[in-house]
Amino acid sequence: MTDALELDALWEDFHRVVNMTSQELAAWLRVSDADETAEPLPDQAGNPTGQHVLAILQKRRTDLTDDDIQVMYDVVDTVTERADLENEPEPQQTRHRHELMTIGHDPLKP
Repeated sequence: MTDALELDALWEDFHRVVNMTSQELAAWLRVSDADETAEPLPDQAGNPTGQHVLAILQKRRTDLTDDDIQVMYDVVDTVTERADLENEPEPQQTRHRHELMTIGHDPLKP
């Protein structure tokens, strides 16, 4: 388990990089999983990490599990490593943005 100071820093970092609200993320997960013939059930839309991020956004810090903490570290690391879109060609920027949005980070959102 993570100590209190480290957990506080992780909580702040996670909520800094996950800049989409739970409603925005849930809507994006549903849209990104929909196709021409079907749309998944709301609680089944998106990849497992996106679903886990959504669940974390709906929790209090005191309710976090060890799995939640690991996902939070992974999301912070992923967003930190991949957030720069300016030097990529437009099609690559769009794909890259959509991938980040599946874990709750919209690079175009202030």
